[in-house]
Amino acid sequence: MRRRILRSMLTVLTITTAVLGIPLVYTAWLWVEDITRNDLQNRLDRIAAEVIAQEQADGTVHDGLDVRSVDPLVPTGGRLTIVYPTPMDSASRLDIGASEVDGPLVESLSMGTSGSLRLEVPSRPMHETQRQAVAVVALAVLASLGAAVTIAVFTARRVADPLRDVAARAARLAMGDFRPDPRRHGISELDRVSDVLDSATVEIAGRLQREHALVADVSHQLRSRLTAVRLRLDELSAHSDPEVVHEAEEAMAQVDRLTEAIDDLVRASRDEDAADRDPIPVMDELRGVAEEWKHPFTEAGRALILTGDESLRAPITASRLREAVTVLVDNALMHGGGTCTVSVRTVRPGNEREPLVCVEVADEGHGVRDELAPHIFDRGFSGGGSTGVGLALARALIEADGGRLELQRRRPALFAVFLGSFAPARLGGGPNPEPR
Repeated sequence: MRRRILRSMLTVLTITTAVLGIPLVYTAWLWVEDITRNDLQNRLDRIAAEVIAQEQADGTVHDGLDVRSVDPLVPTGGRLTIVYPTPMDSASRLDIGASEVDGPLVESLSMGTSGSLRLEVPSRPMHETQRQAVAVVALAVLASLGAAVTIAVFTARRVADPLRDVAARAARLAMGDFRPDPRRHGISELDRVSDVLDSATVEIAGRLQREHALVADVSHQLRSRLTAVRLRLDELSAHSDPEVVHEAEEAMAQVDRLTEAIDDLVRASRDEDAADRDPIPVMDELRGVAEEWKHPFTEAGRALILTGDESLRAPITASRLREAVTVLVDNALMHGGGTCTVSVRTVRPGNEREPLVCVEVADEGHGVRDELAPHIFDRGFSGGGSTGVGLALARALIEADGGRLELQRRRPALFAVFLGSFAPARLGGGPNPEPR
């Protein structure tokens, strides 16, 4: 940002300097020439006064022109030509000074019909003075430009550094760093933003603390109720009817998995980002989901298939991955049709440098209607009469670990979960795996 601000200010300063500096230089050049010509014209006026003073009543000069008072008015190296009337000749000429002037600067003065003055001086001194004046003006322009650049650098730093600090603080807040920052920058607008961030920090920290306490209380209550349910089911497992025993054992297995899922989700809510986690084998985690849902699919006359590369690993929370895929599989069972396929493979979408692990959940049903597709992940929105929480929760779980959940195909429906890839070939130093 500092570079952009500085570049903009320097561009404006350069244009302003060029727009004002060039006319100033040209004006200085003409100003020196005007001063020189005005000086010559003043000399001619004084010489004309001396000549007129020597004229008689008839308007002529008798007994020759006395030039003793005129000589001092002729500049060094200059030449003065006087044409004046005499009784014998109406236009006598008198030259005073140098016989020849190189590169003359000429000024003339008319004294009626029979008299005139012509003063020639070398133009070199004037040009030297002009160059000096131009140099002085150029130095002044450059000095002002340098001062402006210094002010621009200071101003850019004065504006950009506080903005960068405020942005960094907002980023730390987004990462969960709720420490207050007492620094202020002397810019009222940015200081106001810092004050708001301080207030937001206190509010967010309080809300998170209350939410964590609520989650802990709810999880404790759920585990207590599940424990009570398991005890009742354990009593049923001693029943004499084998079918009752089988159903009781299946129900106890479901209760155990639910209890484990609650513990994992509570634990994951307190963990750090997925980037700091060890990669887990994706297929191993999804195999339990597939086993759990095969029976409901079989009862519905459908099939659930899990396929993919067993070696693929991703840095994601296992419970979040299982719960997100469970939502997608449940959605395929409730709203889809035909065989539901859960596949795991590597892809390289867009400009990603590294391949990503992709978990795809597809079925052979009618898919998602066009008018529902843009809102399918909105919390509370449902096109099938459900609560509209499942897909929004699944996306939130995946995004919490830095992944993405997208609807890749509408008909038939295909959902894709993108995770960071940790293929063994890359970990071992070999070439990156090619997308399948």
